[in-house]
Amino acid sequence: ATCKHGCKYGECMGPNKCKCFPGFAGKTCNQDLNECGLKPRPCEHRCMNTHGSYKCYCLNGYMLMPDGTCASSRTCAMVNCQYGCEEVNGEVQCLCPSGGLQLGPNRRTCVDIDECSTGKAVCSYNRRCVNTFGSYYCKCQLGYELKYASSHYDCVDVNECVTDTHRCNLHAECLNTEGSFKCKCKQGYRGNGFNCA
Repeated sequence: ATCKHGCKYGECMGPNKCKCFPGFAGKTCNQDLNECGLKPRPCEHRCMNTHGSYKCYCLNGYMLMPDGTCASSRTCAMVNCQYGCEEVNGEVQCLCPSGGLQLGPNRRTCVDIDECSTGKAVCSYNRRCVNTFGSYYCKCQLGYELKYASSHYDCVDVNECVTDTHRCNLHAECLNTEGSFKCKCKQGYRGNGFNCA
């Protein structure tokens, strides 16, 4: 089985036919499936879509049960959590709907964890980390673009000289480098390549 455009989050099952992993959709399985929009809804109260999955949380005064339903809880109502709570050994704890969120100083509201600055993020060498609320994603480094080649997605060098995105002087020649470019004044001209006289 060969899939010309690959299967980003799935497996190639036949000529250009992808079988997506749970939580992903699209012809090449490159789109996150928004489970919160499915019928029947997977959560009783509130649903938060995450990359490849989802999280349920309850309205204030309710407690999240293991099956995604919400049970009324007088103790939860008293704590006043932002995203619902759970009872552990008779003690009430507020919950955050994503691993990229943590309880704030008041132990009731959730604040974002910047995975990019804490070093929790794992991005390959040619990708940079972009923090989002509750998560992060890996983007190609500047000077690189995401391309599909030899059955997988990779960040490849942008040839600024060919795409005409360089800022070289009219009297300079553009030289492509890995992830960037250089400008060199033509014979008979002097300067830094951006300004030639």
